[in-house]
Amino acid sequence: MGGEQNLVELLASLSPELVNEEFVFCTFEDARYGDHSELNPLAAMSEREGLTLVVPRSAADENGVRYECVFRCISLRVHSSLDAVGLTAAFSTRLAEHGISANVIAGYFHDHILVPDEHAARALAALRELAQEVDAI
Repeated sequence: MGGEQNLVELLASLSPELVNEEFVFCTFEDARYGDHSELNPLAAMSEREGLTLVVPRSAADENGVRYECVFRCISLRVHSSLDAVGLTAAFSTRLAEHGISANVIAGYFHDHILVPDEHAARALAALRELAQEVDAI
């Protein structure tokens, strides 16, 4: 499996980047993976209660889809291994110290953190601080 596994290297190389789009979580009862593809989902999770999609806010608004909160996505540009241990704990702890919730989606190459829209700038700054602190060691 490709990607970095060393936690110190991962943290020093976070390179967080704020995606220039707003996202929302929505759910659809009795739906299955592939349904609602017109919403251009960033991610999908099939749960017992229904299909959860993370979609651009603009797509949800255009299609009359109900949602509760608006999120921004911060992508960590470091290529982390899916076997890496401690990365999620490290950045979620740092965000929690700042009172920021983190909804994490792991892709094959990168981790993506969805944070409440109103906390996006603070979250980005906290993650950059974390990388700088580790890099200084």
